Amino acid sequence: MKSPNFALIGVAGYIAPRHIKAIKNNNCTLDSCMDISDSVGIIDKYFDDCKFFPDFERFERYLSKIQSEGSKIDYISICSPNHLHDTHIRFALNNNCNVICEKPIVLYPHNLEAIQKMVNKTKKEVFTILQLRYHPNVKKILKEIQKEKKKKYEVDLTYITFRGAWYDYSWKGDKLKSGGITTNIGVHFFDLLNYIFGNCKENIVHLNDVHRASGYLELEKANVRWYLSTDKFDLPKKLNKTQKSYRSLTIDGKEFDLSYGFDDLHDICYKEILSGRGFTLKDVWETINIVSKIR
Repeated sequence: MKSPNFALIGVAGYIAPRHIKAIKNNNCTLDSCMDISDSVGIIDKYFDDCKFFPDFERFERYLSKIQSEGSKIDYISICSPNHLHDTHIRFALNNNCNVICEKPIVLYPHNLEAIQKMVNKTKKEVFTILQLRYHPNVKKILKEIQKEKKKKYEVDLTYITFRGAWYDYSWKGDKLKSGGITTNIGVHFFDLLNYIFGNCKENIVHLNDVHRASGYLELEKANVRWYLSTDKFDLPKKLNKTQKSYRSLTIDGKEFDLSYGFDDLHDICYKEILSGRGFTLKDVWETINIVSKIR
């Protein structure tokens, strides 16, 4: 059986190398990629014959040509800026490709509705990356909660990850493009909370600016107080000087450290997707509702 053939949109960004590595480690081929930035030398480490396009028009033309000639792109992975995900997902589906899209899959719930209609029509699938669900400590938490079957938990979530001055000037610092800190930085953790404790019943925001956000969520099985920050002065003083991120989830006073164990999670995501067990639109609907309401 021939290994799946991939194309990638958004190869120059922070998260793309994890996708490229996952494609390689799952014995797949990266045929081509596209990015408006040409700082994409990372490709050579994994696929030295991958075709590269610095503009979308040429990439679209190439994809249309090879598909018409019978050469098949099975999946298009999307690591572009958040506000472009919707457009790039629809582009992939229109070209008869399955999709693997980074978080957040889209910014607004109505985007999900339109994409679901296209999925139904094209019979192709849209998968998303929810790697925290595969984290060893998350599996441990879920197992303990399913065992206890308690009605309500008291939960505190803190995620502080330092970003320098560049962040504010990039698309990530533009709320219209990234969705702001709660969507770009926090979406995985809101998904995690939804995954463990159920759907949202109440959503209160206390603070939401460029560098910090906090609020309260009442979920089916938990009352959650959450805090997000990209300010280095919010990092706990107990951390060593090289550690720039702090992730903590406390459940009924018991802390679970989520600061480590992320190295191979994208590999696992791709393995599960290729095995037919990946997360699809139905798995992210509630989380997109939560972050959209926070904004």
